[in-house]
Amino acid sequence: MRSDVLHIEMARVEGAQLARLVDDLRDLVGADRDLTDPAIDRLVPDPYPEDADASRSFRETTRDDLLDRRALDADTVRAALDALRADLDTITQSEAFEEHVIEIPEPEVDAWMRTLTALRLVIASRLCIETDEDHDAEDPRFGVYDWLGYRLELIIEAADELL
Repeated sequence: MRSDVLHIEMARVEGAQLARLVDDLRDLVGADRDLTDPAIDRLVPDPYPEDADASRSFRETTRDDLLDRRALDADTVRAALDALRADLDTITQSEAFEEHVIEIPEPEVDAWMRTLTALRLVIASRLCIETDEDHDAEDPRFGVYDWLGYRLELIIEAADELL
């Protein structure tokens, strides 16, 4: 194994579900994006919260480029997950939970981190998570949000080992 490639283990079911989430993100930030969607606001930062005019100008100037970048990042992650794509209704339970190694070349690590972060931001928007207090670990709707955080943490730890 090369040292400039991250190796992440993931069950086929995890990879298939992540691929679906990435597809949804790609649809959200794609060419037909709905700029009124609150999740788009979470994906485009507001650097001047006290200055509405400066904020609006900054967002209008940078929004399309940032969302296009998020779409390209999602494409990178999606391509890496293609091997795990499966119709989960037609595979056996043992096939669904079979571990696979996903290789992430060092130049693609940032795209993975940005994509998983973007997915968490979108889910946070949908679940109205603004602060840690808004997160209810007992509520099953937060499971995907937490799982993405876990996966992001694993990638960050693995990336740190490359340095």
